Amino acid sequence: MSREILLLAEALASEKNVEPDVVFEAIETALGIAAKKKADREHMDLEVRINRDTGESRTVRRWLIVQDEDYTYPELEKTIEQIQEEIPGIEIAVGDYYEEDLPNEIFGRQAAQTAKQIILQRIRDAEREQILNSFLETRDDIVTGTVKRVERNGVIVELAPKLDALLPRSEMLPRENYRGGDRIRALFVRVEELKNERKQIILSRAAPEFLYRLFEQEVPEIGDGLLEIKEVARDPGHRAKIAVKSNDQRIDPQGTCIGVRGSRVNAVSNELGGERIDVVLWSGETAQFVINALSPANVSRIVINELDGGGESVDVIVAEDQLALAIGRSGQNVRLAAELTGKELNIMTVQEAEARHAAEDEKIRSLFMQHLDIDENTANLLVQEGFAALEEVAYVPVAELLEIDGLDEDTVNLLRNRARDAILTLAIAAEEKLDDLDEELKNLDGIDQDMLRDLADAGIATRDDLAELAIDELIEITGVSSEEAEQIIMAARAHWFAEEENA
Repeated sequence: MSREILLLAEALASEKNVEPDVVFEAIETALGIAAKKKADREHMDLEVRINRDTGESRTVRRWLIVQDEDYTYPELEKTIEQIQEEIPGIEIAVGDYYEEDLPNEIFGRQAAQTAKQIILQRIRDAEREQILNSFLETRDDIVTGTVKRVERNGVIVELAPKLDALLPRSEMLPRENYRGGDRIRALFVRVEELKNERKQIILSRAAPEFLYRLFEQEVPEIGDGLLEIKEVARDPGHRAKIAVKSNDQRIDPQGTCIGVRGSRVNAVSNELGGERIDVVLWSGETAQFVINALSPANVSRIVINELDGGGESVDVIVAEDQLALAIGRSGQNVRLAAELTGKELNIMTVQEAEARHAAEDEKIRSLFMQHLDIDENTANLLVQEGFAALEEVAYVPVAELLEIDGLDEDTVNLLRNRARDAILTLAIAAEEKLDDLDEELKNLDGIDQDMLRDLADAGIATRDDLAELAIDELIEITGVSSEEAEQIIMAARAHWFAEEENA
């Protein structure tokens, strides 16, 4: 029998191209399971061990050595006191295993068949693991395979013999349909652990990086480092934008990526089911990059605004006849441009921009007239010179104010003093408003002092007042991002859900 085991292990290892140890471990596992079932000892900790040199096997029962207070499973555990009474002088510690040899079982036909199935399954798993590891060592980012079958959750792609991958539905392009035998190219994304301890390769055709890698294959200059794709934005299957930069002044990055008569960009587009691809010039200057990203629309003017929480938003002003082109179908063009540049883009016509600018000027003018006690002409002077807040009037250098025609030194000093008094008065009033706010609102997660002041100015005084706001209303009041606004409102509504559950 021992000779037969050695021959079996050697033959299986050679046939399946796995290490002999893998075969021995599979045989040991199978014999151990069969031994438990045959002797009705499934509650015991049994192991079968095979000598790799002689093929001799031995069956071992194990007990875990535990403290008396941890003793729970008599069939699996012995206390340190028990083992020392049974075998005086034994050297063993808590946490060790005590082993006892048992007679090897002689298996019948059914047990042998079960053992055979377990051995073959373990070897298949090991073979699959080895094939997967070889693939991971030599893989490219873009892989090519054959559609093996189409399932409910995606497409099973055969990358190599005995090596399959999953292209999930969520990672496919819209309207893509495959049949068995179709060739397919996709991006390698990751290896996912499944519940049965097997591993699954996950592919994608919708990821932005897939577009990047396709251009890398199609445009040798990218691989040579002469060109860079700086950013990619995709609406998979419909439209994409890539921002390119040249590291060699002699090379036109757009023309190189597009190719002669569009050959290169068309090759990538055809692979993506006709996805329209805009190749735009990358720029380190925000204004120029936004203008490029909104191509093919022509931009009249750009206004960059600093956001309170950091970052920038950009007002993009276009002519009336360019508005639809700038926004794109269902907002696609502006959405991709915003994703490409990483900026919040606000598209408006020249008329809308002028109306908005006039409204902002009127607001600032009224602020100055009310709190500085000045007439409209003086307020207009300050607005025209770019002053937009009381703090600017109060703390700007005197020399800068004196440069404004119509303001003398006495007037400047008067304006500065009034501005400082107004700032102090408004600060006291704001603190009094904060005192009137509900304590639950003040202590809500995600709320800071600046936000509380904004909420107080808007008449939001309680947690329920905040909970009733829509996300866009909170953004307009406080200027936070949509993600922050959603989190804050959900936190404000949490007590509603708790009350519903209790009810």
